[in-house]
Amino acid sequence: MTRGWQWRQAARSLTIGAAFAVLGTVSAFAADPIKIGQVAALSGGSAQSGEAITRGLSLAIDEINAKGGLLGGRMLVLVQRDDESTPPKGLIAARELISEDVAAIFGGIDTPVSMAMVPVLNKEKRIYMGVWAAGTGITRNGASPNYAFRVSAVDALVDVKLLKFAHQKFGAKKAGLILINNPWGQGNEKGLEAASKADSSVEIAGVEKFENNDVDLVPQLARLKDAGADALILVGNAAPGAQVMKARERMAWNVPVISHWGISGGRFPELAGASAGDPDFVQTYSFFGKQSPVGQRVLAGLMKKYPQIKGPEDVFAPVGTADAYDAMHILALGIAQAGSTDPDAVRAALEDLKTPYEGLIKTYSKPFSADNHDALGPDDYIMVHYEGDKIVPVN
Repeated sequence: MTRGWQWRQAARSLTIGAAFAVLGTVSAFAADPIKIGQVAALSGGSAQSGEAITRGLSLAIDEINAKGGLLGGRMLVLVQRDDESTPPKGLIAARELISEDVAAIFGGIDTPVSMAMVPVLNKEKRIYMGVWAAGTGITRNGASPNYAFRVSAVDALVDVKLLKFAHQKFGAKKAGLILINNPWGQGNEKGLEAASKADSSVEIAGVEKFENNDVDLVPQLARLKDAGADALILVGNAAPGAQVMKARERMAWNVPVISHWGISGGRFPELAGASAGDPDFVQTYSFFGKQSPVGQRVLAGLMKKYPQIKGPEDVFAPVGTADAYDAMHILALGIAQAGSTDPDAVRAALEDLKTPYEGLIKTYSKPFSADNHDALGPDDYIMVHYEGDKIVPVN
């Protein structure tokens, strides 16, 4: 009888232990962090763009975690990979993050990198959130279902803005296009030509291309000058963009330069020198001027988290920070509405968000739909220029 009682007690203890083990597993699962991936240029000439995106994501993640995280207390953690602005490395990084089961991957400044990653992310059913690269085909990629979303500019819309601005501010009638020779430049060439056909006030005088490492762009600019260009539309990142400005300076050609935002993602003022303040370029946000309550809170948060930021003049590459900040909060709303990190559930939630979000750039009410995965439009773009290292709105 004593031995039977001992066996029953042992069995009971095992049962209780197993139950606690199961409960422990459930509790551990409930507390598992939600991994958020980031693939961006964290080194090289465009490293500031990656750091700006990191700051926006990190600040938003801090705010979400401070409120208890998502899905019953799961904290968000950022998992980063450096794409070095090269598509093959971006693709490798995306595959690594997929294997780590991230809930979503945030992209960086380079359209070619994003264009390389998106087909794989769609195939693997993983949410992509673009927060800088503006290539039209990133979100308008023909996939169904489409897991690529973006809180950023869209080239097809930016191109209309650039030509219109050139005509309105400078009276331009013949724009010369000076474009990076990659898919981003090619996409903008098509977009600018389409914009010119739709609005005949500015025709395209000529199209010239350059490589990322070119150091002498005088021949290309000379051809555009000979073609009668009275404004230059520049599409390129900081380093080659600076070479365009240096070539223009050597030619003593004071033609207006209207640029896409690639020049704001690196050390353009340092590289371009005295002419760095000449180009006007597009952005989605500026920390200068009167700020909304959200803008005040975000700037204060950045100053607290990053002591080197003393004011708006210290927020480099602000578009990366602003886009990433808003996009992270929008993704969090999608995950909360889905009640899961399941990619299909999150995609469906993002396409029909029930809760408006009062963001940094604007208040988002149903920012996405099944047919439109871009949250920002032309009315959300502003024109800016450099004053020293500061990016300030054009008067």
